[in-house]
Amino acid sequence: MDLGLAGKVAIVSAASKGLGRAVALGLAREGARLAICSRDEKNLSAAAEEIRAQTGAEVLAVVCDVTSPDQIREMVRRTVERFGTVHVLFNNAGGPPAGRFDDFTDGDWEAAFRLNFMSALRFTREVLPYMRAQRWGRIINNTSITVKQPLDLLLLSNSIRTAVVGMAKTLADEVAPYNITVNNVCPGRIATERVRELDEARARRENRPVEEVVREWEKVIPMGRYGRTEEFANLVVFLASEAASYITGTTILVDGGMYRGLY
Repeated sequence: MDLGLAGKVAIVSAASKGLGRAVALGLAREGARLAICSRDEKNLSAAAEEIRAQTGAEVLAVVCDVTSPDQIREMVRRTVERFGTVHVLFNNAGGPPAGRFDDFTDGDWEAAFRLNFMSALRFTREVLPYMRAQRWGRIINNTSITVKQPLDLLLLSNSIRTAVVGMAKTLADEVAPYNITVNNVCPGRIATERVRELDEARARRENRPVEEVVREWEKVIPMGRYGRTEEFANLVVFLASEAASYITGTTILVDGGMYRGLY
């Protein structure tokens, strides 16, 4: 299937590793031109070189802290300066720390809000004028299974990421007349550094081996394993494509069946 992504311009935030890196690579394999960002210049450069080497794609790598509105504006400005427009935005950021209610101060809540909500809002605000002008766009937000099924110790994620889903659903209605779609993707237990850190934090808190924590999670996943980053990226690439033109305002899980609800 031709996904119609050849030549399209895609911004992928937090793309130096993990899910962001996998999404960037997946889009590049379909012929997209990429603008990727991360705070970590070394890992970002390595990701850009890997993508170029594997796909031959044109990649703009920009050091950017997604909690900084000025740096987000500069990221989008440089993307448009280089490529002329933006067709696809994958909103992605690291996760807030794990913990229980009494562990967090107002500052912790505000930091999580800036990281996981305001970053998505600001990137979206910056790219929408270009998408409206060309009457085509794809906005995909990386959220979490926690927006459907809150998880223990992930209070900040459970709360803040749900706000992203609410924003996306409302925005999808507003921009649909411009052929712009807005969707959310929700990873479950995907084998990334972030998930490993969460497993290790739980193991320390419960004073047991991390391998035991992993096995416990695997027992509640019908597929019996953690997902691979490329399995997550495959969905994002599809949602970014012309083939997904009638899918908008929805929230899709990539969790191996872990979520137990019906809707």
